[in-house]
Amino acid sequence: MSMTSARIAIAYHSGYGHTAKQAEAVAAGALSVPGATAELVALDELTDDVWASLAAADAIVFGAPTYMGSPSAVFKAFAEASSKVWGANLGWRDKIAAGFTNSKAMSGDKLNSLVDIAVFAAQHGMIWVGLDIYPGWSESTASIEDLNRLGSWLGAMAQSDADLSAEKAPPATDLRTAHALGARVATITQRHLRGALAA
Repeated sequence: MSMTSARIAIAYHSGYGHTAKQAEAVAAGALSVPGATAELVALDELTDDVWASLAAADAIVFGAPTYMGSPSAVFKAFAEASSKVWGANLGWRDKIAAGFTNSKAMSGDKLNSLVDIAVFAAQHGMIWVGLDIYPGWSESTASIEDLNRLGSWLGAMAQSDADLSAEKAPPATDLRTAHALGARVATITQRHLRGALAA
């Protein structure tokens, strides 16, 4: 089976560096798939280069910290600014999409952030990819080191203790889960592109 090049953009905001670590893990996961490329696209400043990178991507993985039960204000500002893309005949239509988020609490209502991001992607006509990993740390013999220890399928979740810097949090298990999401997105994107070429 021939390899199909897949361009993965990781569009993220990180308040204190923890979500950036997640973004880097997603990118590393995408790069682990032969034929895939990955680009980290920080959303702090919405420059022409940011929009060009997202336009050129075959897949966009969106990430933001969860603040007060929803994505950060910086991410929300990006989402609202993307209405220009939406208004241009759904400029991101049929791109693959996925998401990740981080908060200090074990729950922190991170699911609500992933739902927000998934609805945002749906409004752009994108195709959502979630995690395909059984929940970890869910039996008496299980471990905190399990993949998907926070039990999310809509996207990758991470938890960072509030008193730990981005050098120490989120834990390696959450970064491995983000890596797995990146690899899955790259694989699914390649399949999607091959299917489009064959259609």
